[in-house]
Amino acid sequence: MPVLALLSAVCVVTFEQITQWRYGTTGIIGLLLLTIGIKVKSSFLSSVGGVMLALLVARPAP
Repeated sequence: MPVLALLSAVCVVTFEQITQWRYGTTGIIGLLLLTIGIKVKSSFLSSVGGVMLALLVARPAP
């Protein structure tokens, strides 16, 4: 079980670092709001986080 928890933590940290590198601070805030909204079962927070991430991904290419 500890190996599974360690592997999960490594995956989460890696995903967060890739998000920060690609989408900056706004991406991390969106991901944080989405995660917190899911954990506390708040549809408002998860919706705000999801919309932020969707807007970051859908922005026009430079």
